[in-house]
Amino acid sequence: MIREVEPAEFLEQLTLFPVIDVRSPGEFSQGHIPGATNIPLFDDDERASVGTLYVQLGREDAIQKGLEFALPKTGFYIESLRAVRSTGEILLHCWRGGLRSASLAEVYSRAGYEVGILKGGYKVYRRFIRDAFTRPARIVVLGGYTGSGKTELLHAIASKGEQVVDLESIACHKGSVFGAFGQPAQPTNEQFENNLWERWSQLDLSRVIWIEDESRMIGRVTLPDPIVDLISGGALIRIELDFMNRVNRLVREYALFDEKLLTDAINRISDRLGGVKTREAIKALENNQFSEVAAITLSYYDKAYLYSISRRKSKNVYDLVLSGGNLETNAAQIIESAYKCLKHGTNLP
Repeated sequence: MIREVEPAEFLEQLTLFPVIDVRSPGEFSQGHIPGATNIPLFDDDERASVGTLYVQLGREDAIQKGLEFALPKTGFYIESLRAVRSTGEILLHCWRGGLRSASLAEVYSRAGYEVGILKGGYKVYRRFIRDAFTRPARIVVLGGYTGSGKTELLHAIASKGEQVVDLESIACHKGSVFGAFGQPAQPTNEQFENNLWERWSQLDLSRVIWIEDESRMIGRVTLPDPIVDLISGGALIRIELDFMNRVNRLVREYALFDEKLLTDAINRISDRLGGVKTREAIKALENNQFSEVAAITLSYYDKAYLYSISRRKSKNVYDLVLSGGNLETNAAQIIESAYKCLKHGTNLP
């Protein structure tokens, strides 16, 4: 049996049934529904050939060429699916929910599967998830200078039952010029949005959502405009940690990396540091004076953070001084203070 499935229903069923993406490998690599399996009707060269024929000679010639490519691979399509699911229901999509979906849906239906085709295809999925980010949400933004341990605090906040979105984890980047160190390769921007929606779809939008204060770009990926607006317009809990605690944290995180990587990163912000500070930082690095390197680079990042604060839409900025002590204690203090501020609309004591 083959049936068309509306996007909302399709996405609700993602955890119930396998999702088969029949687009070409190149399309899949650019962006796909998280958890989907790629069983391409055409490889990249075949897709290009069919597309060229469609433009030059028309639909019928393109279909004929597509059949020439696809029919000999029927066994491959079925074997590939059986490696994912032996029987039962599957979800399937191509780019627009057109011929590619219909072709493989027919093969799988004849093989005994129940096939749900995403109406409108991946194109509609992309529109749907981008619209989903525009829904109202209650945001608390955790901010503070570089080296304040915001990500660790977010995880501790999550362990206490709060809803947290770790944007840096989804982006595979910590945000600074050093942010790619020790991280997996960043996803494409399209895939980043898909992965972000996967997390977003798990949230209760009537409850508070905690997000780290981020700029529009995290490494090479860009936050969707609605998320940027939520961060800029949400209440900001700005934690304050003394300077040397921040320096020591950065040393622990980055001193283990190769000297050349660190030097290259420093050089990438040389225009902002200035020639003198850049040379001082590199000389300190050569002498293994990692605390000095961290202190110099923080001079740039602290100024950049103050500038970003000045551009926020919301002026609900609440400063909270942390002792630098126990992580769990600090997380509990942040949660208590945040809800107090949200309830009374007052600054922190």
